[in-house]
Amino acid sequence: MSRIRVRPTRAETRQRLFEAAAELFQQRGIGAASIDAITEAAGLTRGAFYSNFADKNELIVAMLEDHVDRSVRHHRELLERHPASSDFVNALRTVERSRKDPLGRAPLLHLELILFVARSPQHRSQLRERLRTRRALVAEIIERLNREGGPVVDAEWASAMLLALEDGFRLHRLIDPQGTPADRFFESLTHLQRIMRR
Repeated sequence: MSRIRVRPTRAETRQRLFEAAAELFQQRGIGAASIDAITEAAGLTRGAFYSNFADKNELIVAMLEDHVDRSVRHHRELLERHPASSDFVNALRTVERSRKDPLGRAPLLHLELILFVARSPQHRSQLRERLRTRRALVAEIIERLNREGGPVVDAEWASAMLLALEDGFRLHRLIDPQGTPADRFFESLTHLQRIMRR
């Protein structure tokens, strides 16, 4: 008796393409990873790729959007479980990222993809929207932490500063991984908390 072959859902197809692309981008570089190689690594056909994305740029933008969406959900859930600022920062440092988010497990690749897409004027506006979503999330977290008492900071200004700090450390780690430990951003958050409590 022959086994019935179940076609993957659209969400499963996209997830397989994200995972395969992330792995190949890290191994070969973004430019050297072809659509054929990505679909082969994902165990899918070219038709499956083109039914979801027009080209590799569109795939990369979708990967970045997926990462931001997952990150927003992840941070909100974490904040619900750890409402105190010190607990929240400690949880951010130690909690395991979702295994389904390839960019959550590869922050340097995340930065490389942002730089890659930023070179494309037609996709830059999509990056801008994702950045604004990230800023709004951080500002929301800061507003909630402001209600704890103690020093109150401007949420809009602080969110822009913290995201620039995080992305800056990622860039430094890309350039000088030995001189920029993986947890440097979280160390900076801890130092900022101490300064604000004085």
